[in-house]
Amino acid sequence: MENSVLTVAKFGGTSVANHDAMSKCAAIVAADNGIRVVVVSASAGVTNLLVELAHTAMTPQQRDGLIEQVKGIQFAILADLGQPKDVADKLDTLLMQLEELAHHEELLHQGELKDALLSLGERMSSLLFSEVLNQRGVTARNFDVRKVLRTDSEFGQAAPQLQSIADAAQSLMTPELADTVLVTQGFVGADDQGRTTTLGRGGSDFTAALLAEALHADVCQIWTDVVGVYTTDPRITAAARPLPELSFEEAAEMANFGAKVLHPATMEPALRQDIKVFVGSSREPEKGGTWIMKDCTHEPPYRAITRRKEQVMVTVKTPQMVHAQGFLQSVFTIIAKHNLSVDLVTTSEIAVSFTLDNPANSVSERLNRETLQELREFCEVEVESGYDLITVVGNNMHSAAGVSSKIFASINAFNLRMICYGANPHNMSFLVDEKTSGEVVTVLHRALFE
Repeated sequence: MENSVLTVAKFGGTSVANHDAMSKCAAIVAADNGIRVVVVSASAGVTNLLVELAHTAMTPQQRDGLIEQVKGIQFAILADLGQPKDVADKLDTLLMQLEELAHHEELLHQGELKDALLSLGERMSSLLFSEVLNQRGVTARNFDVRKVLRTDSEFGQAAPQLQSIADAAQSLMTPELADTVLVTQGFVGADDQGRTTTLGRGGSDFTAALLAEALHADVCQIWTDVVGVYTTDPRITAAARPLPELSFEEAAEMANFGAKVLHPATMEPALRQDIKVFVGSSREPEKGGTWIMKDCTHEPPYRAITRRKEQVMVTVKTPQMVHAQGFLQSVFTIIAKHNLSVDLVTTSEIAVSFTLDNPANSVSERLNRETLQELREFCEVEVESGYDLITVVGNNMHSAAGVSSKIFASINAFNLRMICYGANPHNMSFLVDEKTSGEVVTVLHRALFE
């Protein structure tokens, strides 16, 4: 390896959707000798099909129909590769595992089976992308990330075991990097018993950052279908524009509060090891992208606006709350026990309100149900749904004059159900009706960035 800058590159689902898209990614890898580890998502559309198989009751015929769709996506890439026998045989083995798991009678009830099924999207795309690189003249090997990425046994939302990952990466991956590009799977891990786990939806970015940390990489590249991180979701307003730079703190806030281009946990490993993160478009790499780093040259009061959908607001009340010691501790002990993240919290003399992420068919949705059931054993619980969480991300927001007034003045026509401000200098968040959230973002963007 001649290049002293070690880079881990991650390519998302649209970047490995078909042979043409994979070829563009292969050109990026071939042009940068520093890229020695490639992390791939499942080909676009495959994960959705696997999620449907894993979570939906259906007839065997319906299951076969979804399996055929998965096969169609993968076989099309194989055909464009010229159907090399060794790759075809390995793909057939993976597809046989897929069929067996998809028809398993306990699939809908066992997290271990669900994760084994969901992992197959990445395992197939990494196999195919390795061959794309080899055919382009880049020496590449398909590497099973489960040998390195050790996690706990929380299927569907597994937590990485950092020291185990670092030790395994140094012994199993580092010796190969001088001569070989290792192509591995995002989103997938294994517990200490060797059972397949997954890191939760969007976990491929997290995988790339964890491997970059374990390998002491200098750069972690996140290649997707957009030219960097935008001031807001360009699907909400066409006036959104890409940002040249972000600090780790700003990026972490954006990821946590709904910026789809970044996984919430990705910034943690990068920040721990001061690894620069680059976000760019694999379709248009010449357009550059967004650099995320420790210190930025410019730190404006407003950097971006995010939206996180499918939020619920929970209000807990007890007649004994006035001067009652330990009530808040009891509430948040239950929340912590279920590994739930609370974003907004407000209190009054007799009630506490907080928000929970509640996407359908998620681990969070199941844990939310269990949490609320426990809370109802000792207090009154009211649940309101149909909300989206809007966050303005920036710098020194709690101390700069006029920052909050400009935000509130621009959206005074909308009802804000809940507001959280001041605990963090990098954000102001509020809960709004899901029917108006797009309009709120558009109006805010016009006032702050246009």
